[in-house]
Amino acid sequence: MKKTLCFILVWGIMFVYTTVNAQKAISIPAYTAYAVPAEENNEAEESKMFSVKDGLHNWTNTKQQIRFYFKIRNIGKLQLSILLKTKNVGNILAVSFAEKTFMVPVPLSNNFKLVNIGSVKITDTGFYTVTISSSINKASIIADIKSLELYGYAKKNIHFNTTSRKNAASVHLLYPVADSLKITSFYNEISIPKGSDAIHSYFMACGFARGYFGIQVNSSTERRVIFSVWDAGNEAVDRNKVAADNKVLLIAKGENVFADGFGNEGTGGHSHWVFNWKTEETYKFLVTVNIDSASNSTTYTGYFFIPEIKKWKLIASFKAPKDGKPLRKLYSFVENFDGVNGQHYRKAYFGNTWIKNENGGWKALTLSKFSYDATGKAGDRIDYGGGTENNKFYLWNGGFINANAQFNDEFTSLAASEKPIVDLYKNADSSIESDKENKKILEAIKNNELDTTGSANGVYYKILQEGSGANVSITDTIAVYYKGQLLNGVVFDETKEKIVVFPLKRLIKGWQIGLPFCKQGGKIRLIIPSSLAYSIRNLGIITPNSILVFDVEVVEIKRQQ
Repeated sequence: MKKTLCFILVWGIMFVYTTVNAQKAISIPAYTAYAVPAEENNEAEESKMFSVKDGLHNWTNTKQQIRFYFKIRNIGKLQLSILLKTKNVGNILAVSFAEKTFMVPVPLSNNFKLVNIGSVKITDTGFYTVTISSSINKASIIADIKSLELYGYAKKNIHFNTTSRKNAASVHLLYPVADSLKITSFYNEISIPKGSDAIHSYFMACGFARGYFGIQVNSSTERRVIFSVWDAGNEAVDRNKVAADNKVLLIAKGENVFADGFGNEGTGGHSHWVFNWKTEETYKFLVTVNIDSASNSTTYTGYFFIPEIKKWKLIASFKAPKDGKPLRKLYSFVENFDGVNGQHYRKAYFGNTWIKNENGGWKALTLSKFSYDATGKAGDRIDYGGGTENNKFYLWNGGFINANAQFNDEFTSLAASEKPIVDLYKNADSSIESDKENKKILEAIKNNELDTTGSANGVYYKILQEGSGANVSITDTIAVYYKGQLLNGVVFDETKEKIVVFPLKRLIKGWQIGLPFCKQGGKIRLIIPSSLAYSIRNLGIITPNSILVFDVEVVEIKRQQ
């Protein structure tokens, strides 16, 4: 009898505890909800509708829904209530959840009141959405909402983002590379599946220790190719506080590319080109470096391949101080950079990933490691993943679906059968740049800064000394002295006392066009536009789109036998 009574008492206590515990609400703050369509931020880029202090306020658009997202880990009953208020009588909300819709009158009150929505039997675990719409609205403000309150057994261990930051977690692929490799080029390709390109997405192809390069969706009408390089030093917000010797310097940029500085996420040099890239298209990215150990700097240059015209475009070239190192810490990522629509699903495929070393050899990157940012590490958002599909790496975030990858998971792919083919000579801006450079050369001639004998196929030349031998032929090997300088007089290369020997066919087009006007024993000056020299390549002193001036003395001609 005593045992039975004891059992009943224990059971009763457990029942009361379980019931009370079940009735203790899980409160989901309204500032974690989303407006659909997304809200417009104010001039300070702050939310007009959501704040930690006030929850949801200034909700006036009757076509706009408010959505709460959470993950249920236990089946059972779930009771929904809501803390809300309005200063106007007669407003009614429609609340949809788990295939049920409840009509909820908004209480006339200056203070938030708890209003019951209804209960639902949860039969499956996973992510759920509560959608709140304006059913009847008799005032400009539909309702102010403080929180969504959940009761019942199904609320146990429920997950939701507790922070006001509503971005999806940024996800990364890290490409492990041995430190012994002196990497001078990083090549990668991106394709975005249809429907995965929500506004405020950044799909980054070529990330490295000092910067990043990829494509963005900036608005419903604007998309960009973006390339940025960080300053030296530790300033994280205000670039005006960065010392001059720590600042990245813009060396060159492509036609219609915007370039400026940036702050608030570190500081540095920023460039972007407005380009209407499309889903289900493959885009190619290339980052190259030129290292100047004397100044302890590295110049990073970003090139983007335009598939519609099958040409590369220079985005920008930045000189990074206090560096002097090759490419390192290579990675890619998918980022949601504004939280107003962090509920959307984003995905990108990365493939045909290669690096080139200082000796010119290409190596495929077939291993990557998965990681995520502080939002993922804190457990605020748990909807992310990555892997390999169709021999491509992929990353995704958002959408409030179950994760399929864990931190430090490794993914592998097979190497592509062909190495990248990169031809920077017939680039997207070559015709425009050619016109600009020709005008610059003619202006210099007009101002007596340059003197010429004639021109041929874009190359201007001046016979400095008539030779006595035969004219140079394109098939000849030539022994020469030469001095090469930029249009501003800066010498980038020269022979001094030692003759150098070249097969003419292996030299830049400008030499092949100009030198046949010179005889053996003669001297000639060649003024060569970039399209016939090194085009948009960055070679250190010779920056992209550089006009070159060569003084060449032809000592000997060796005819092909």
